[in-house]
Amino acid sequence: MNDAYPWYGLTNALQLEQGDFFFSCPIFRPTTNGRARREPGNAIVLSQSCDLAHDKLEIVQVCPYYPLEMLSAEVEYFASKRGRESPRQGNIPGYRLLNRCTLVGFETDFLVCDFRSLFGVHLTTLRELAAQQATRLRLLPPYREHLAQAFARFFMRVGLPIDVPPF
Repeated sequence: MNDAYPWYGLTNALQLEQGDFFFSCPIFRPTTNGRARREPGNAIVLSQSCDLAHDKLEIVQVCPYYPLEMLSAEVEYFASKRGRESPRQGNIPGYRLLNRCTLVGFETDFLVCDFRSLFGVHLTTLRELAAQQATRLRLLPPYREHLAQAFARFFMRVGLPIDVPPF
């Protein structure tokens, strides 16, 4: 891995930033009876760092992330070479592939961010998690901005009723 542009850093600051990773983040999943089921999951912060720094948010946007190997065991497409290459190239708007982390004690496989499962967590809850986790993983620039751009492309998609015909 190129040391000039590391993908990840570690922080123990209570200040939250876009690209912060949280383990055992509370996820509320809707059930068929209209209720919510609380379960822990891994999540990465998608809200802008400037909004977090200036307390402009009450609810922080996050999405779950999964090790590629775990996802490929559950979704056959991700087990294929094409299924691994497509999110790397940004060809599946709902997912973004992140590089492996090699920081000692924080090693990961390739990680897949799932924008389709976006959810919000109260700012106070994330601050409490940040204090409990002590040291946490943080996605560094320019990879953090690349993740934000991929999320924006997914979120702002517009489906056309009639597209330009193929050539």
